[in-house]
Amino acid sequence: MNPYIPIIGMVVLATGFVVVSMILSVLVGPGRYNRAKYDQYECGIQPTPQPVGGGRFPVKYYVIAMLFIIFDIEIVFLYPWAITYNQLGIFGIVSILLFIVTVLVAYYYVKRRGGLDWD
Repeated sequence: MNPYIPIIGMVVLATGFVVVSMILSVLVGPGRYNRAKYDQYECGIQPTPQPVGGGRFPVKYYVIAMLFIIFDIEIVFLYPWAITYNQLGIFGIVSILLFIVTVLVAYYYVKRRGGLDWD
């Protein structure tokens, strides 16, 4: 049980901080309640009623998000390679070139299909 005492202490400390913060915000915070305070806020524009289906995003939005994740993961793989570049030798150069060529082929395919065009 001894190894868990610091973890339990941190959980108790965090819970205590949350409870004390919530109580103090109610006691010390201003109590001016009005309709505008509890109304939805959409960047200064009056909120519009949502459609029955909850509103739909275009599919292109999700495609761009997935492409961002893919190219972001590429950078995550390139960073360790760049750190150990001198130690890998010819095997490291060939493997990273194959990786970059694969990603560039995918990028070219997406660009050619119009996946990166914002209409």
